[in-house]
Amino acid sequence: MIAVILSVGDELVLGQTVDTNSAWMSGQLASAGFAVSAHQTVADDQAAIESAIRHWTTAQPCDLLIISGGIGPTEDDLTRQSVAGVLQQPLELNAMWLDRLKAFWASRGRPMPAINEIQARIPVGAALLDNPVGTAAGIGAMIGHTQVFALPGVPKEMKAMFALHVLPWVQQHSGGAAIVSRTLHTFGLGESAVAEKLGLLMQRNRNPSVGTTVSNGIVSLRINSRFSSVAETTHQADATALACRSVLGALIFGEEWQTLQEVVGLLLLGARATVATAESCTGGLLAKQLTDIAGSSSYFKEGFVTYSNEAKARQLGVPAELIEKQGAVSKPVAIAMAEGALRIAAVDYAMAITGIAGPGGGTVDKPVGTVWIALASSKETTARLFNFPGDREAIRERSARTALAMLRAILTDQPTPF
Repeated sequence: MIAVILSVGDELVLGQTVDTNSAWMSGQLASAGFAVSAHQTVADDQAAIESAIRHWTTAQPCDLLIISGGIGPTEDDLTRQSVAGVLQQPLELNAMWLDRLKAFWASRGRPMPAINEIQARIPVGAALLDNPVGTAAGIGAMIGHTQVFALPGVPKEMKAMFALHVLPWVQQHSGGAAIVSRTLHTFGLGESAVAEKLGLLMQRNRNPSVGTTVSNGIVSLRINSRFSSVAETTHQADATALACRSVLGALIFGEEWQTLQEVVGLLLLGARATVATAESCTGGLLAKQLTDIAGSSSYFKEGFVTYSNEAKARQLGVPAELIEKQGAVSKPVAIAMAEGALRIAAVDYAMAITGIAGPGGGTVDKPVGTVWIALASSKETTARLFNFPGDREAIRERSARTALAMLRAILTDQPTPF
């Protein structure tokens, strides 16, 4: 069974409001065994709304079309008129809902504004859908072979009506199928390299399917499993996740909603270890990411932002002559920063980052994106050179995440997977 979500609103098209409704409904539908094939957003324009409805009910018909938004009382709320236009039916007044609207306004000591009467009108032949938390009635209609539900765009009302009207229909028509998803997060290889390693696991039309998304160097695997029973669906999803782990090994650092800094924090807690940071080009971003996690005070002890050469010497004890001879962006300086932070903060581990984030400051020998990352402990100090692509923000983000990944490798006693 295929579902499509149609969102209506100028504010969505113009980017003034983020469409969280579609994401929420997609998750609900997937859990109930419905595959969502498309999200479409159109403006508050009757011709555009009618065109979209016709497309998904006639030209490329789906089993279920959910429309979100455009059923309020104002002139730019045009979804009910659009559904009526596609059905080629007039709007008729629902006396029961009109009485409810009047009672709603009376309870607030005010007469119902005349403009609100439109909320009691639905297309002839369509079903009025009760709204338990608002005044906008929804619309249910069969257009061709497609079941159409029109719901309010207000998230609270949409969710209540989805549970009351859409979900029972979905459960009745899903044929007992279930969809279970698993998410695995990797760091260290690009998307194409991860896909190449996974090979047939990412084969098109495979069930469970494996897809990838990328954000700031993190490649996430999304595993979607769909079978006739929840037990089989879950078993197959877990089996595919295990197969992905077997192939990718240490590249996988977490699952579902886990972040890299959260995983590193849990490892530090488990080891009863402490950490400090010394940052130049990242300007405290690494410390921020570590302290974004609740309870991080148990392992994060101190962060040094030594943006200037003078600060590196004053706060971390990096010899001025070393900076002058080697340059601030160099292996010896990165090591001196990490060892200085380790000594001064009296911690188990210290990470240091020094680089050129751009857009200026690069040279032929040290172009923008050149970053040295050092990791010091009581046992040893290591440093690695990286050349990160992208703009200033991307370079800084990638630098901080790479430092976290290096610390994770030490804490798990595994080789750095990049």
